[in-house]
Amino acid sequence: MSARTTTPWPLVALFTAGYLAPYLLPTTVGRLSAGLPLSATEAGSIGSALLLSSATAGFLLASRVDRFGPRVLARNGLLLAAAGYGTAALTTTIPLVVLGAIVGGLGSGTITSVAATGIAGQRDPHRTTTLGLLGVSALAGALYLTIPHLGPGHGHPLAAIAVTALLVLPVTRRLPAAGAPEAPHARTVRATTPLPHRRAGVVLAAAMLCWSLAQNSLWGVSGRIGLQQAGLTEVTVGAVFAVALGAGLLGVIGAGALGQRLGRALPIGAGTALIAGCIALSAAATDLTSFATGEIAWNTVYPVVLSYVIGLAASLDRRGRWAVLVGSASSLGTACGPLAGSLLSARVGYPGMGVILALGLLLITGPMTAVALRTRRAAPLPQEIPVVEIPVVEIPVVEIPVVEIPLDAVPTPRSAYDTAGPRQATAGAVAGPGPGSR
Repeated sequence: MSARTTTPWPLVALFTAGYLAPYLLPTTVGRLSAGLPLSATEAGSIGSALLLSSATAGFLLASRVDRFGPRVLARNGLLLAAAGYGTAALTTTIPLVVLGAIVGGLGSGTITSVAATGIAGQRDPHRTTTLGLLGVSALAGALYLTIPHLGPGHGHPLAAIAVTALLVLPVTRRLPAAGAPEAPHARTVRATTPLPHRRAGVVLAAAMLCWSLAQNSLWGVSGRIGLQQAGLTEVTVGAVFAVALGAGLLGVIGAGALGQRLGRALPIGAGTALIAGCIALSAAATDLTSFATGEIAWNTVYPVVLSYVIGLAASLDRRGRWAVLVGSASSLGTACGPLAGSLLSARVGYPGMGVILALGLLLITGPMTAVALRTRRAAPLPQEIPVVEIPVVEIPVVEIPVVEIPLDAVPTPRSAYDTAGPRQATAGAVAGPGPGSR
């Protein structure tokens, strides 16, 4: 009989809050460029600084979540995100906007570190990752439909991230504190163990950096492709993004239903190749049809592959260290994405940028697939053994009364206590009466 699986909703909420900033990156960068005296490259640099600080927090906290405690780290991360993004949203002073974006990025990185560590320790990390992707895709899609109707200004997407962080803050009460058991009836032994699967983890982290760099190089300039090259309005571009994220929801639901039936190698390898074609198509779009087709197809496949990559990283280490490191490498690639996309599009144009990014994705498809195949053949990682506390049962002590027994016996002569043996028997026979005695 299989144990009933409880959905870790606090981890899903943290995943949603932590990944919302990268999902809103196109509208954030576009609004910074339109609402503040910034060029497109300068706005992309602010987006890169935000995501770079998020990656830095992930690298610093990769193996320290258990030490500080998930509850404390999650609360601090959410408060940093609310304060940083809120400050950047409420001011038009460029230095304060940059500082707020960096502080908010640190908060997002802290939140995602806690979420990734907790997800890696779940019985089914892929299922929890799928739920998190569903949450962030649905929320980002709703925001893409709403933000264009709120009027101009750079602060709306930043304020949405800050408000989300505040709304998620109450769920941290259900997270374990430092040194607390992870389950109510069992304690998990977490010894200091070396990082397993080092070669596979390093290859996956390096490939994930390039993978995210390619994705977000296009994602960071997708808004400008729609506005400038395809000639669409902001409302139309926002609607395309919302539909694309809705298609991503369908892709994530399909990935969750499929589970591990096809393994991880096929979805990661074939999915990355499909993403390469979608990026080339979207970057070359010149009208609504080609732009919408490329964006929708891309956003349908992207979260599917991402869910399998996160599950692969979680399977490399049950303590979640590789999940955090690979996620931080992904954030580092995401951080460099807007700037790389701006520079490439300025040099070779949007179509040329799409071709370069597609070729780069095809080059890293092999290493990512090889890691998935190798970990599939490897022996399963040892599960952490729960130490069950056995209650001590107190047995009551019953007092037994002492009964005094009186001894009224006749005194026995001393000779009765003489030594027994053959000598005494012979002496008795000699001294006793016989036929010749009187």
